Amino acid sequence: MEKSRMNLPKGPDTLCFDKDEFMKEDFDVDHFVSDCRKRVQLEELRGDLELYYRLLKTAMVELINKDYADFVNLSTNLVGMDKALNQLSVPLGQLREEVLSLRSSVSEGIRAVDERMCKQEDIRKKKMCVLRLIQVIRSVEKIEKILNSQSSKETSVLEASSPLLTGQILERIATEFNQLQFHAVQSKGMPLLDKVRPRIAGITAMLQQSLEGLLLEGLQTSNVDIIRHCLRTYATIDKTRDAEALVGQVLVKPYVDEVIVEQIVESDPNGLQIMYDKLLEFVPHHCRLLREVTGGAISSEKGNSVPGYDFLVNSVWPEIVRGLEEKLPSLFNPGNPDAFHEKYTVSMDFVRAFEQQCGTQASVRRLRAHPAYHSFSNKWNLPVYFQIRFREIAGSLEAALTAGLEDAPAGSSFCLLASHRTWSSLQRCWSDEMFLPVLAHRLWRLTLQILARYSVFVSELLLRPISNESAKDIKKPLVTGGKEPSVTQGNSEDQASGPAETRPVASISSTQLIYVVADLDKLQEQLPELLETIKPKLEMIGFKNFSSISALEDSQTSLSACAPALSDRIIQDLSESCFGYLKSALEVPRLYRRTNKEVPTTASSYVDSALKPFRQLQSGHKDKLRQAVIRQWLEGALSESTHKYYETVSDVLNSVKKMEESLKRLKQARKTTPANPIGPGGGMSDDDKIRLQLALDVEYLGEQIQKMGLATKDIKSFPALAELVAATKDQATAEQL
Repeated sequence: MEKSRMNLPKGPDTLCFDKDEFMKEDFDVDHFVSDCRKRVQLEELRGDLELYYRLLKTAMVELINKDYADFVNLSTNLVGMDKALNQLSVPLGQLREEVLSLRSSVSEGIRAVDERMCKQEDIRKKKMCVLRLIQVIRSVEKIEKILNSQSSKETSVLEASSPLLTGQILERIATEFNQLQFHAVQSKGMPLLDKVRPRIAGITAMLQQSLEGLLLEGLQTSNVDIIRHCLRTYATIDKTRDAEALVGQVLVKPYVDEVIVEQIVESDPNGLQIMYDKLLEFVPHHCRLLREVTGGAISSEKGNSVPGYDFLVNSVWPEIVRGLEEKLPSLFNPGNPDAFHEKYTVSMDFVRAFEQQCGTQASVRRLRAHPAYHSFSNKWNLPVYFQIRFREIAGSLEAALTAGLEDAPAGSSFCLLASHRTWSSLQRCWSDEMFLPVLAHRLWRLTLQILARYSVFVSELLLRPISNESAKDIKKPLVTGGKEPSVTQGNSEDQASGPAETRPVASISSTQLIYVVADLDKLQEQLPELLETIKPKLEMIGFKNFSSISALEDSQTSLSACAPALSDRIIQDLSESCFGYLKSALEVPRLYRRTNKEVPTTASSYVDSALKPFRQLQSGHKDKLRQAVIRQWLEGALSESTHKYYETVSDVLNSVKKMEESLKRLKQARKTTPANPIGPGGGMSDDDKIRLQLALDVEYLGEQIQKMGLATKDIKSFPALAELVAATKDQATAEQL
């Protein structure tokens, strides 16, 4: 039945849905309809559902007919079932009462056992507490007995000059005292312990006093055995930090106060380095025995050393930091960035030299985790130092970018002061006089900001109009007689006379645009050199994955993106300057019509004037620009100007032809001599002189282009221009013959 109920009848293959979708637990009508609508229309879906509904109905009828006998006998089989259930209810109720009774009895037994266990646990704890108190009393009495016996011996020997307790006695007392401390801590809060506490305090004071005296004697007499016994005793009673603090106060502090003197440091240019050298001498001269005893020296015997001590980290270093912070506060003053850089560099060298004296990597790790180490590091106000440097670099760069397009100083590889200052700012960020390893990330960001600011500066230059610079001014210096006003600067009278948006925007000359392109190329050439300077600096902080640095390449790409727009503007300016002279071809008809001028034999002077900017570009800037760039500009500018020149010449020739045809028609109508008569002796007509002059101009233009190292076939419209004037020249010659 279960299998037949779960298996739905198979429908025809043409159904637009799968019958198994209806049996899924997460079946949703809306999702089913929306999914089917992607394949068929709603009318077709409704038809398939009706068809499958009929199949289900038929299958249900067949299922009922198959098990019809069971359906009919179902009511018959249930006759008398209620009486049987009533007979079972009485014994089941009795069984339930018996189970509840048994459960109650078991719960009472468990509760009684838990109460006895709690009482036994309480008794055990009280017993342990009593035993610990007994042990405390025994330890106190034992220590007092040792002290009394030692005191009686020393009173009989009046000439004894040793401390109150010897090293071996101290070790015995320390062992017992360690057990006393353990049991006293476990018995904290007991009334009996409060009564014994004064005796414990007296023992502690006596023990510490004896240990301090013994340690001082060992240090003064350089007795290794006494120092070893004393330090072992300190370690036994878990007072190693007290021993290290004592050494710091008695041994280190006087030496530090004697060496660190602000007047002596400031009186000598190398006073800080001399002071640090003296501080480094303290460890080998005054801590040799302590390092040998504690295993901190290379020559010490590890098997006979006392572990758990690090006097360099916990005694020497804290006192040095205290002395520097209290007696030399000017050391951390960032007001003078140059002096701060020098002091910080020398101080970090001192820290590295001190770390080398630690002897082990574990000791170095403890030193770097010490609070005094962090205090010393935090005293150096590096953010303020960086802000001062940032203002210096950013202020100098911004002044150069906003002051105008001034010439770079003599000896610079750049043409403009703005470019020179940008490169010098980049170099200064990573110079030894400014760079600090902990500021590498900030300096890297500043480097990218400088490049981004220069890229914005170049982009803003593209918004300036090009000044009407004549050819003779191209070789003049960028600025004469003062600074050129920037975009945001202007005459004070202009600023007072109207709002900023009404003031004229400063223009830029084509020469300045050329210098900007030259500087862009130079800067991009030197950026890999800058990266080679940066790599060793980054390696100092452990950075080695230089392949992941793409920000500098992005900045270089941003700078490269400005070059095409600059080139287009330069080409446009050169083209306009050239065509400004070439359009003088419009004046050729006026020179020859009705003037009886001689037949032209040379090109017009406007051709040389038109080519003058190109010659000056080749000769005046060949040492600043790549030849490929110059060639690109020449070809682009000549292509644009010759295209306009071609249109101008075509218009002139068409005008001449129309005039000639008009005169011929007038001659035929009036039967008179032409208005453009042939010269005496069969000379050339005025129209033919015009054609010949234009032909000579174009031929000369082509010759000069070739002399500049360019192919005339690569100049747009020039081949067509040459063919046009050649045809007119041949026509004029034929008519003359």
